[in-house]
Formats: sequence, structure tokens, C-alpha cells
Amino acid sequence: MSRIIDYTDAHASDFKRINVEWLEKYQLLESHDIQMLDDPRGTIINTGGVIYLAEDNGAIIGSAALIHEHDGVYELAKMTVVPPWRGKGISKLLLEKCLDTARTLGAKKIILFSNDQLQTAIGLYEQYGFKHIHVTDSPFVTANVKMELVF
Repeated sequence: MSRIIDYTDAHASDFKRINVEWLEKYQLLESHDIQMLDDPRGTIINTGGVIYLAEDNGAIIGSAALIHEHDGVYELAKMTVVPPWRGKGISKLLLEKCLDTARTLGAKKIILFSNDQLQTAIGLYEQYGFKHIHVTDSPFVTANVKMELVF
């Protein structure tokens, strides 16, 4: 049975591995990704963010992070589900956990950066009310999609 768990430092290698896999598949891996994936505690958690992992029988099968940008604004990032588990509702569980946490933290808005190759993910974000906005302030060269959800 799959469940959403909090990230611990013991999960660092799994968090990095599952994210590098999908980023490389779509040729989207950038230095900004590597910086976050090499130090998730320093770049995400210690700056006021959270990381959630999807776990099934001890195996890490997905991830999602909320990065604190500034007052009331969080970025949804590093959301992925490993291929054998896609289409089973895991990404919805991760996204709903992040949205619930954002509300608890007093978020007024969540932003995300993506790439138009990732149509399944973009469709999921649209289902949850994210709207397309002009791509600005992206830390990623390959990000040609920006979305936001205003609470």
C-alpha cells in the first residue's frame, strides 16, 4: 500500500535518483536541479520548505517538494512518480499533500515551473486549478511553462 511520508536525510539518495532519472529522460537536468538534489535539506527544508515522498513497501516511488520563495509564496518542485507507479493516483496524493501543507503554512500562492514536454503533469496541475502565466523569474533555462494557484 502506497503512502506519503516526510523526507528524512536517509532518503537523500532516493530523492536524487528518482528526480535525476526523469529530468535526464526529458533532457531537462540543469545545475539548479543538481544543487537542490545534492543538498535537499539546505536548499529546501532549512529555507522553510518541505519534501514529501511516496513510499510502497519500503521503496521510494515518488516525490514532491514545496520551496518557500517569500512571504506567502511557495514553489511546487521535484514532483515525480517512478514509471511503474504512474497512473495509479500517486501524483494526486503527493499534490494534495503539498496543497494541504501550503494552506497550513499560510500560503497565498503556489507557483511551479515546467516544460511543455510534460503534458500529463501540466494536465494534473490544471485539474487542481493551476493557471498558466507568463514565464518570468525562472531559475531554469528549460522552463517554458509557469503556472500558479492562488488561494
